[in-house]
Amino acid sequence: MSATWDLQKGIYEALSGDATLVGLLGGASIFDRVPQDASFPYVTLGQTLDRDWSTGTEEGREHILTFHVFSRAGGTKETQAIIAAIDDALKAAPIALPGHALVNLRFEFSDARRDPDGETMHGILRYRAVTEPAN
Repeated sequence: MSATWDLQKGIYEALSGDATLVGLLGGASIFDRVPQDASFPYVTLGQTLDRDWSTGTEEGREHILTFHVFSRAGGTKETQAIIAAIDDALKAAPIALPGHALVNLRFEFSDARRDPDGETMHGILRYRAVTEPAN
């Protein structure tokens, strides 16, 4: 069985438990599905990809996780601060995966851009994780 769901739960716990990130968001505004009444800024978990990463002798999975930051603070400063806080939180947090081992969790890229509405700054972060069954 894949560790994808446990990985997502572990990452959510790491992010929602990080005082710096929660302070920047004005609360634990980290969503899988954004409520209609959500206030800015907030973070969402976007696309996830799970694929086989096994070798000839070992089982493994590669997970690609995308996070989105939405801000209406006017410029990029708040979005960039939230992106940095997410990265810091994920570097520092031990993420436990029942029945699996997290081999690595690596930052791949971030991007900050203005959405077509002209008001919303949209930050995108992508991470790659590799898991294997615990022995």
